[in-house]
Amino acid sequence: MQFSIQREALLKPLQQVVGVVERRQTLPVLANLLVKVADGRLSLAGTDLEVEMVATTDAEKLSDGEITIPARKLFDIVRALPDGARIDLKLNGDRVALAAGRSRFTLTTLPASEFPTVDEIELVEKVSLPEEALRDLMERTSFAMANQDVRYYLNGMLLDLQEHTLRCVATDGHRLAMKETELQSSVSTRRQIIIPRKGVNELVGLLETGDGQVELEFGRNHLRVRRGDVVFTSKLIDGRFPDYEAVIPLGADKTATLDREVLRGALQRAAILSNEKYRGVRLELSLGKLRIVAHNPEQEEAVEEVEAETHVSDLAVGFNVGYLLDALAALRGDKARLSLRDAQSSCLIQEHDNEHARHVIMPLRL
Repeated sequence: MQFSIQREALLKPLQQVVGVVERRQTLPVLANLLVKVADGRLSLAGTDLEVEMVATTDAEKLSDGEITIPARKLFDIVRALPDGARIDLKLNGDRVALAAGRSRFTLTTLPASEFPTVDEIELVEKVSLPEEALRDLMERTSFAMANQDVRYYLNGMLLDLQEHTLRCVATDGHRLAMKETELQSSVSTRRQIIIPRKGVNELVGLLETGDGQVELEFGRNHLRVRRGDVVFTSKLIDGRFPDYEAVIPLGADKTATLDREVLRGALQRAAILSNEKYRGVRLELSLGKLRIVAHNPEQEEAVEEVEAETHVSDLAVGFNVGYLLDALAALRGDKARLSLRDAQSSCLIQEHDNEHARHVIMPLRL
């Protein structure tokens, strides 16, 4: 096996796949990338047994073959080479020789036969949507995923595929983030899958803004995303996601519309004097204004007043200020709308003129 390639042409696919490789592995071969030359193309694959990323690119002076090479070392060498360098890589026995200008490197290898690959997925549904739309869905909901929760199904993101829409939903039990987008074609059967946290993070890092399209292939146990020369595959979490629609407060008729950035600034200042453990702030709604109050065990207090379009005369509810700030950061537009039912209800936070993104935060007893 051998190939010749420009540094920049190799660096981009390397960056896309190397993030999947864990620094600590159960199997030595999982520290390596599968480097393969076949059908006139060079492909690089990385996996941690849960997520797999395969990137393909053009190269010259190709000679078919496959081998696994230490991922981090190969990436660090290519990244450290000067711009415009021409890289020649050749397999000699159980070593790989890499040459670029006056630089020479010899790396150990492991047989390609030891490298685990994801089986062919049993395809049950396939949809196409703009790459930018999928990135936006995942970026604006992923912050609400749980992290190492015993309820393992919360340590990931729900993709809810409905007739004409695709929804991304994440929750850690204290808050929920949901965003949906219209599909260009309809699907016959509703499908729900849960992608693990690492798969979500890798996919968000892979997707770019632009006018490209991505294909989502829903399998029984895997999700596969095809984007240009990159194929991403993730195992799914085998569990039942909570009925998230039941969490969205019904009859939340007590609303307040505020300037999003003004509200964020007021919450950030109040947060400085909130209790470090619970991070609670009290929102007090009255005619034309929202009052934000924070206390801490040192008897310190912060009070902020913000103008609000509201007809609510007297309502006070406590919330975690970090959750409020995360939700506001995920919204777009100048205005944010807060909807409440009563003093014990959760808070629904939305963009003023957009129903596609919804954030729900459970109340705190202060």
